[in-house]
Amino acid sequence: MYATVVIPAYNEEECIGPLLLEVIGACRALPVREIVLVDDGSADRTYERAIAASGDNGMLRIIRHGRRRGQSRALLTGVRAASHDLIVTLDADGQNDPADFAKLFGAYVSRQAQTTRMIIAGQRLHRRDSFVRRLSSRIANRIRATLLNDNVRDTGCSLKLFRRQDFLELPFFDHIHRFLPAMMKASGVKVVLVDVGHRPRTAGLSKYGVWDRLWVGVHDLIGVRWLMKRQVASVELEDVL
Repeated sequence: MYATVVIPAYNEEECIGPLLLEVIGACRALPVREIVLVDDGSADRTYERAIAASGDNGMLRIIRHGRRRGQSRALLTGVRAASHDLIVTLDADGQNDPADFAKLFGAYVSRQAQTTRMIIAGQRLHRRDSFVRRLSSRIANRIRATLLNDNVRDTGCSLKLFRRQDFLELPFFDHIHRFLPAMMKASGVKVVLVDVGHRPRTAGLSKYGVWDRLWVGVHDLIGVRWLMKRQVASVELEDVL
């Protein structure tokens, strides 16, 4: 089973070139056959820098939104465009290490005998962010975990691996990327947590602040909890005579 790496990006002109080179290198020893970068209407040179970094690499596809639609919509665009059954997701800011792809695949392969319906969710160790950012994220994660009971301490980590079909069967809404483990769990997908590294941001600016993590997250929780209570797990069918 082959995989597509999906990378949503917005105004990451300083990070995107080096990151794409890392991703391409990390994928050589893995069953990744495609990298889809979705430029979410960047106002800088993210798109041009990505094209320059791609060179003649046939794995990389670049898709561009005409205007900014948000990270969740960029993720949906990338997953819809993907050619393969497995999806690996990664933010474009360079703080997650593409070398950790191997940990996600290892966790998935080791559990395939039990089920293929899994989401492998990275959770960051030793976060390299400012104190305010770490504190706001910690509070938001605790509120979310309490209300949704998803047993995930770091839903904001972008490193995830899941089946394309399982994602596309979820009810889509803005900010769904913040709640993927909880939504997958509600639909009958097994959640597996894997510790991954985290790096300081070396260029560019964070697109999220305290307001995004606290108020917007709490507002979304109301809708997510409602959806989870009404979500029906997918049914797997077998052929019969």
